[in-house]
Amino acid sequence: MKMTSAQAAKQLRRLSDQLSTLAAKEKSTSTFLASVGEDEESLRPEYDYAASQKQQAELETRIRRLRHAINIFNTTTVIPGFGITIDEMLVFLPQLTDRVKKFSTMKDALPKVREERNFMRGSSIIDYRYANYDIRQAEADYQAAADELARAQTALDVVNNTVEFDFKF
Repeated sequence: MKMTSAQAAKQLRRLSDQLSTLAAKEKSTSTFLASVGEDEESLRPEYDYAASQKQQAELETRIRRLRHAINIFNTTTVIPGFGITIDEMLVFLPQLTDRVKKFSTMKDALPKVREERNFMRGSSIIDYRYANYDIRQAEADYQAAADELARAQTALDVVNNTVEFDFKF
């Protein structure tokens, strides 16, 4: 079966939901309470231990195989325009996001700002904090990093939604 990474992620979510449902059903039916004098058999919920374990093991195997196929796809598929694999891109995106946040703070700084904490000391000395960098350069770097982040996210989305890989359950 051929599928894209986006389709595989949806399939993985569906399988994980099925496994959670089976586990919840097992938890609610594998034991039961009966008071002294009650007919236990009339209260016993329907539960097949062997079938339940088999179903869960089959789903776990399918999940494991699908995750493995996604991992192989991510470590071997190169993102056009970036020359790095999806796996590397998944590390690069948070790095770019952090860079954008840092530059955002730096570009919004004032060249000179009065330090407020000195007023609490009761001192008559006024301290100023100075930007020790070119704020215009920080703004340009912010814009470049934000543009690169958008381009990288779009490139990853395109690959995840268009490039197919083979998978067999």
